[in-house]
Amino acid sequence: MSRTAKAVLCRELDRPVVVEEIEVAAPRRGEVTVKIGACGVCHSDLSATNGTIQMQLPLVLGHEAAGVVAEVGEGVTELAPGDHVVSSFVHMCGKCRWCATGRPHLCDSAAKTLYTLPDGTTPARDRAGNPVYVFSACGVMAEFATLSVDNLVKVDKGVPLDRAALVSCGVMTGVGAVFNTARVEPGAAVMVIGTGGVGLNVIQGAAIAGANPIVAVDVTDAKLALARSFGATHTINAAQEENVVKAAKKLTGGGPDYCFECIGLGKTVEQAFRSLRKGGKAVVVGVTRGDDSVAVRPPALTFEEKTLTGSYFGSARPREDFPRLLALYKSGRLKLDELITHRYSIDEAAQAFADLAAGKNARGVIVF
Repeated sequence: MSRTAKAVLCRELDRPVVVEEIEVAAPRRGEVTVKIGACGVCHSDLSATNGTIQMQLPLVLGHEAAGVVAEVGEGVTELAPGDHVVSSFVHMCGKCRWCATGRPHLCDSAAKTLYTLPDGTTPARDRAGNPVYVFSACGVMAEFATLSVDNLVKVDKGVPLDRAALVSCGVMTGVGAVFNTARVEPGAAVMVIGTGGVGLNVIQGAAIAGANPIVAVDVTDAKLALARSFGATHTINAAQEENVVKAAKKLTGGGPDYCFECIGLGKTVEQAFRSLRKGGKAVVVGVTRGDDSVAVRPPALTFEEKTLTGSYFGSARPREDFPRLLALYKSGRLKLDELITHRYSIDEAAQAFADLAAGKNARGVIVF
């Protein structure tokens, strides 16, 4: 059956988000309706509201969520009402080259599901009956959402939904960049530029991997103090340090083995690459604007064997990685409780986005 739900929408770029009632369609074949328990307020959602990530409007926001299965459509056998699930903002068809070779985060279907379900339709309508698009085939910043079963991962019912939600984007992106993309080894020197929600997860991923030292770079002392609580051994305040690259090389005895850029700016990507020691790897995690660019000296690639690469969604294998991350949480090794610095009701969504833009939270979460 279709359901009425409150949802957070972007109707105009560079304007505050709005909360409206929408109609969520019943699940069709291969689809599932989820009663959302919690949804993280992620920087990617903010990027959709200001045009950095280009989406079709009006748009139901939200891609980092956990909830309980309310209804399943025809042909769905792997999930049942009452199951706890986490959303994956990358659709995983299971058949393309990337899915077949263990890289489902690069699934060919992902490009077709930027703001619709895989068949190009949207399950949401506004009160006037007009179609409303859904962020990355999810649109889970709502009381109910209907998704493809290939955008959902079943998880342990023993993990609170607000914590489980975090693994579906911010935690996966950060920790996955360390383990899946860079494959950081024990004792490696690591530098992390930008200590927002994703950067903190890179830091704690590096700590779990046994990296040392771990250098955090940001422009506020409060964020750097939080970075230390997640595992950073050293910090650099870029607003006070005249030469971040020189400072990084000094702290790491010649430069980090791995440097993670978690802001999404060409100039900080360059900073990450220049900071590396010989043979080092710079991993770009942040999403830059399409017109940004990076200058790299080719001799550094040839004679110093430096690597500049990207990490999308932590090179995730969601059905494999989400349960593993939650197991790390249950064992006390992965910090999720500490990531949530503010919980909001859905009616406080505009404030949640304003706080995100102001950098006030490690992670804000809307709890339903």
